Amino acid sequence: MHEIFTTLLFLFAVIDPLGSVPVYLEATKQFDKKAQKRIAIQASILAFFVLLFFIIVGQVVLEGMEVSLDAFQISGGVILFLFALTMIFGDGKPETEKHLIKDYKHVIVFPVAIPSIASPGAIMAVVLMTDNHIYSLKQQAITTVLVLVIIGLTCALLLAANKVKNIVGDYGINVISKIMGLILASYAVQSILSGLKDFFAVLH
Repeated sequence: MHEIFTTLLFLFAVIDPLGSVPVYLEATKQFDKKAQKRIAIQASILAFFVLLFFIIVGQVVLEGMEVSLDAFQISGGVILFLFALTMIFGDGKPETEKHLIKDYKHVIVFPVAIPSIASPGAIMAVVLMTDNHIYSLKQQAITTVLVLVIIGLTCALLLAANKVKNIVGDYGINVISKIMGLILASYAVQSILSGLKDFFAVLH
């Protein structure tokens, strides 16, 4: 149970559902309520399938390239750490991704589904958390279900985006995103240390 809660917290940090709210509001400001609802649902579904694709295929690609588990843990940890730093010290996920919007007519895929929900950090995280060499098939299945839970929560927050913004506010959302960045940075460092430990253990 503790492991499931930890995984859930980490996925919440890396996907950052609250951080997607301002991005979604900006991206859908020219649409009516019916279209906004459709965009929230379709973007969430698309984001889940993108993450599911990497859960299934990520391992195959790595093994095809003959990348060692230690190398992947270290490199994945470094990428996640850099991603976390942008969340902590940058303008914040909402502000950064709002500036990516160029075409307000086609916002489902970009930027709402990718990179707001299925971000590079989220993709790297799900690949790390479903590694065949570390996690059993049951554990990977649980992680996949938890990804679906967080995406479902994200969709619910997007559908209630205006209420969420009124309650939490832009400043509150930015603060929460930075806290999520700290959690993500901790996990990233742990991944790097585990990779280094295993690598030097093999050398000895």
